[in-house]
Amino acid sequence: MQWTVAIGIDTHKHTHVAVALDRLGGQRDVFEAPATSAGYLALYRWAQGLGEPAFALEGAGSYGAGLVRFLEAAGCPVYECERPKRSERRRGKNDLIDALLAARRLLSGERLGVPRGGSGPREDLRLLLLERRSAIRARTATLNQLQAVVVTAPARLRSRLGGDGSEQLARAAARLRPAQGEQAVVRAVLRRLGRRVLGLDAELGELELEAIVSALVPELLAECGVGPVCAAQLLVSSGDPSRMVSEASFAALAGTSPVDASSGQQQRHRLNRGGDRQLNRALHVIALTRVRYHDETAGYYQRLVASGKTTREARRCVKRTLARHFHRKLCSLPALPLTT
Repeated sequence: MQWTVAIGIDTHKHTHVAVALDRLGGQRDVFEAPATSAGYLALYRWAQGLGEPAFALEGAGSYGAGLVRFLEAAGCPVYECERPKRSERRRGKNDLIDALLAARRLLSGERLGVPRGGSGPREDLRLLLLERRSAIRARTATLNQLQAVVVTAPARLRSRLGGDGSEQLARAAARLRPAQGEQAVVRAVLRRLGRRVLGLDAELGELELEAIVSALVPELLAECGVGPVCAAQLLVSSGDPSRMVSEASFAALAGTSPVDASSGQQQRHRLNRGGDRQLNRALHVIALTRVRYHDETAGYYQRLVASGKTTREARRCVKRTLARHFHRKLCSLPALPLTT
């Protein structure tokens, strides 16, 4: 252990509270700094004045992202810790207590994770995926509203908008002209909803997700069942693959590692509902595709079903195997640059 001072930090939007502990757990000092570049520098100098620091942050992926970038650029060891558990807050909660708990976790030798990183191509992909999910949710909600309005629209208007799919309905609604009389409001609402759908379609078409993924990791796109969205999610969720000490760690992150639920003579495992659900979804999509179009995966799936497993259990086994496969694949890829 090269560091001599454990610095626990509770991060917030405007200020960060830090507590320093020595290697015996004694409290050395407390420091509060604004969440600005000047505050980061002041906190770093304060920590350096106490010895060789290592930092454990709560909220490293949100309010503490800027501080994490600063400390990593300064060459400091930085770790991410989860929010304190309810049992740890029986004696109350404040910023100082949360920072102290973060420092104690680092001091106890608990295996804390390394922050995924908040800059460079990986961060660009994270933002694009965030925008894409938002646009898809808004598009789905708008289409549902459009369908609901059409159901209650006058029969003549309803027959005019009848189509084979939601896209045709949106285009037909967007082409409606303003009218006077009792249909004026319903036509206006339909037209605006249709135009909103088309606008969201255009927004989704402008995302440069495929171009970035193709330039960064063409090896992932060459895998059966892996498209630009799934490849981007694999990169974003894994962060630096060295964060996971084993493929089991990656499986736990993806929520594909089965959870032991045995009791007495009954030995069984249940579905893992933890982990990164977006990563889990990406592996699920890949698994469904490979079961149909990848001979090796399809053969493995059929053997699982033939052995007595249900189709759900077999898919979970396939996802667990894919987690192992893609962890190795990600570890073999060259490190991504930290800046764009």
